[in-house]
Amino acid sequence: MYENQTDLASILTQLFEHSDILISKLVPELLQSIRDTPLGPIDPTNALIERAIAIIHAWNVDDQAEFIIAHPRIGEIRQLSALSAKEQSGGLSATTMVETHPDVLKRLEHLNACYERVYSELRYITFVNGRTRAAIAREMEDKLQLGHPLENFPDGPPMNEPVVESLSCVAKNSEEWLNELTRAVDDVGKIAKSRQSSLGL
Repeated sequence: MYENQTDLASILTQLFEHSDILISKLVPELLQSIRDTPLGPIDPTNALIERAIAIIHAWNVDDQAEFIIAHPRIGEIRQLSALSAKEQSGGLSATTMVETHPDVLKRLEHLNACYERVYSELRYITFVNGRTRAAIAREMEDKLQLGHPLENFPDGPPMNEPVVESLSCVAKNSEEWLNELTRAVDDVGKIAKSRQSSLGL
């Protein structure tokens, strides 16, 4: 099942989202790892995901960051894979995801900009696990230590507060930045395991 680069690239693209680094680096390294130490016969796809995540964690931080930004931003509604669309709609079909309230989408767009200001070169990744976009917005606000205008200003929330440029940047390669990178890679693994179940792999 995972004996050549074409087959492996196909399944990893479904599990992790397509990216250049997935094709050029993860696929050949994972294939070599499997040849050196074959996956066990019990739940080989789960073992494949765990092996892939371990390999990614061993990469330098620039390569890890390049890998995670292949995932779409929370709240994006265009050019999503079918699985990303379903995940971001709280497990609903891709056609229902556009029903997310415009205020929530606007807030998420701003929160993504805030996050990428604070954690330069990273992208906010989280295992949605059936939660709504509004719930993820609250999670992002908590991560960034911001308020919750969607809840506190129902008649006209200040969606673009705080000003992105007013936020302090976390130094790249600092402990906080590296912890966030590690968490993002781990959540990509959780997403992949959820997709494995959805796809029946």
